[in-house]
Amino acid sequence: MKYRVTHRTTYTYDDDVASSFGLAHLRPRELAWQQVTGRSVAIDPMPGDITDDVDCYGNVVSYFHVSAPHTRLTIDATSEVTVQPTDYDAVALSQPWEHSRPLVNPGISPRAWAATEFALESPKVRHVSTAHEYGASSLRPGRPIGEAVTDLMHRIKADFDYDKTATTVTSTVADVLDKRAGVCQDFAHVALACLRSHGIAARYVSGYLATRPAPGRPRVVGADASHAWVAAWLPGSDQWLAFDPTNDQWVSDRHVTVAWGRDYGDVPPVKGVIFTDAQNSTLRVSVDVAPVEETFPA
Repeated sequence: MKYRVTHRTTYTYDDDVASSFGLAHLRPRELAWQQVTGRSVAIDPMPGDITDDVDCYGNVVSYFHVSAPHTRLTIDATSEVTVQPTDYDAVALSQPWEHSRPLVNPGISPRAWAATEFALESPKVRHVSTAHEYGASSLRPGRPIGEAVTDLMHRIKADFDYDKTATTVTSTVADVLDKRAGVCQDFAHVALACLRSHGIAARYVSGYLATRPAPGRPRVVGADASHAWVAAWLPGSDQWLAFDPTNDQWVSDRHVTVAWGRDYGDVPPVKGVIFTDAQNSTLRVSVDVAPVEETFPA
């Protein structure tokens, strides 16, 4: 499926910002199942410096510095992406989940070293006891990794409420488990803590989900949003099983992958530092993931 993705981030301030430094993860990754035919980031006011780089996880990162005084900063990212469904190795999915622990089984795969970091705690994914206990119900001894991960995904969907008011960007895994509510980023962090606390390597993935209007209703432009999901390591094939606990499904050709890391802190859409005397600011985000009708010559 081919999509045109537009992502607009607008900051407004009640006083001049003298200087603004930022990092943006807004350019989708080129992957075996995802082809990127165009991607750009435009910033207003025009930055004095804007540079693209690749971080340690292979994500494309845009660095910018706006030195002109401003009370409004707009970041527009546009990309065209074609996403294909992923075919997973059936043998790898059937392996016991215990094999997906690179710290316990470093010799199980030549690429185990690359997965090791994703089995460790990270700043936003602490291995709290409540997560270990919650995960244990899905991770029964010898259970196939594909089945265990899918069961955990089903349980998070059933046991947690999607509630934008329940958490903030500072909420912890323990907070979300206690409230049994949150948003996609929270559910991804909970799933990561459940898996990693048992030694399974899993990474946080940020991107977009193409939504579908109800039958007979027009698609609402700008109503989509950034999204987050999880990918668990399958050592038998060195694939990563990507699953979306918010929507209770394996990641499909409706999911556009932008970046991955240990947790949200590694790959926020935009982060930065400003120099200003402003006391108040507002943030508005508009995302649109529009299917592109492809035409072929006769």
